[in-house]
Amino acid sequence: MDEANDDCNQSQSRMSMSTKTPLSDIAQAFEELSDLLGSQTKDQKLPLDTFCEACSLVSVLFSCLGLAFKFAELEYVAKVHDLVEASKRFDTLDNVLDLDTANNTVKTPGSHSRNLRRVRQGLDLIRALFEEFVSSGDYSLKNAASAAYAQVCAPYHTWAVRTAVSAGMYTLPTRDELLLKLNETDYTAEKKMRRYIKASRPVIAYIDNLYISRKISLDW
Repeated sequence: MDEANDDCNQSQSRMSMSTKTPLSDIAQAFEELSDLLGSQTKDQKLPLDTFCEACSLVSVLFSCLGLAFKFAELEYVAKVHDLVEASKRFDTLDNVLDLDTANNTVKTPGSHSRNLRRVRQGLDLIRALFEEFVSSGDYSLKNAASAAYAQVCAPYHTWAVRTAVSAGMYTLPTRDELLLKLNETDYTAEKKMRRYIKASRPVIAYIDNLYISRKISLDW
């Protein structure tokens, strides 16, 4: 009986690995971005429309986390939408930073550069959440999400926002409920999460360097 159950679990994992799911789409999109950055010459830039297409896929992850991350979902979706509209006018992420830097509007609320900074924060939040998810020994999504939020977002949020998020953590789905929503097993989710973690790092670093190279601090 145990052998039969093991065979069944392995079969389900293989099916989930080969089936297109939100996680597989996200992992693949960011691997393509990472590969693009890795193959670039010094003068090549990251296309804004390609970046926006990948970022749009991440929105489903925030919606799967429920009320606890509703603040992040609303902000992230709005900021990505703004950049999608910007991609009709600007070819690359560099073009966005160049204009706002020239106009001294990088940190101005509503500017494309400020919105890019917030989208980058959303990508990093998911990266941190995935890292906590795959390394958590206590199987708790609440603990994983709390640690990710504390690392990425809390330093920039007011006390009121931090308090609201902390209360919302109790409304998170369980780990198994999240996997069900994503149509994954523990095994397949970990594989795809690790792919995103690896691929997102150079993308996040690239965005950070857009600001640093223009002598713009990242403490906002």
